Amino acid sequence: MSFDELLHYLRLGGFTIIVILAASLLAIGVGIERFIALWGVGSKARELGQLIARHLLRGEVAAARGAAERSTAMAADLFRTGFERAAKTTGPNLDAAVGRELVALRLKMRRGLWILGTIGAVAPFVGLFGTVWGIMRSFKDLGLDVESGGTGGSSAVMSGISEALIATAIGIVVAVEAVVLFNIFTARLARLSAEFRLIAEEFVELLREQSPNGKLPPVTTDSQPPTVS
Repeated sequence: MSFDELLHYLRLGGFTIIVILAASLLAIGVGIERFIALWGVGSKARELGQLIARHLLRGEVAAARGAAERSTAMAADLFRTGFERAAKTTGPNLDAAVGRELVALRLKMRRGLWILGTIGAVAPFVGLFGTVWGIMRSFKDLGLDVESGGTGGSSAVMSGISEALIATAIGIVVAVEAVVLFNIFTARLARLSAEFRLIAEEFVELLREQSPNGKLPPVTTDSQPPTVS
């Protein structure tokens, strides 16, 4: 497609094609950002959870807490919150604190996905508006042609309509792109949320085993556990 043809299609579709193309770039940008942000989140959470579980099963509360404090994994906040609350209270309060942190983690992982959903829902209608705009321009040009002594005719109208339909086509393609990315990340986040919930439940159970009197014992820092990044 030559530059002149591109300008011709932009003229037929109006500013809507520019909006759709910008939305496409935005969807790709959100997809790349989420891919990078979620890369290795599940494996790091499992690795950290297993490390903390081993320490707690051996009664090494200080080592377990140290591992959580030193970790840069996204799930580390979950463990840090659990240790902080377990030092003060147990029972429903501990469950509620860990549950709130789980919700916060889900919200953090879902950041930006609303953009993909919005683009997927709106892009076809923006493209349709561009097509209507292009058809209106075609009829207007046809009227001006007739006024200037041209022959007009249905062939000119049909040619203009077919060219204006490119806006709808582009809108559908961008919508499919956004919906596919949205569904991929939604499925990924559903699996990560389930893994985090299982890790959190095991963590709370182990914390309760280490606090038979209702609270965790005082934590010392005489051990240096390995770090999970």
